[in-house]
Amino acid sequence: MSVSIKKQNDDVFEVTVADSITTIHEVTVTNQRLSDLTDNNVTKIQLLEFSFRFLLQREPNTSILSSFDINVISKYFSNYKDEVRRWCDEG
Repeated sequence: MSVSIKKQNDDVFEVTVADSITTIHEVTVTNQRLSDLTDNNVTKIQLLEFSFRFLLQREPNTSILSSFDINVISKYFSNYKDEVRRWCDEG
């Protein structure tokens, strides 16, 4: 399985997950969301890479929403913000 990320504009990214079925996701990450989640310790692309690894450990790519704001992840997985903070602290 591979994940590739293309920047559409400052806040919107196209994430392609290639597996037995390839899926494409449009994800919004604003500067405010990046700051709230990571205190700007990582880039938006790094946050997206981590976030998709996080999601793919918990569900198939075909279950991931096709378009969402990064904050939506914590509505489905309550430990997401804690995991992001732990990852940022380790990095």
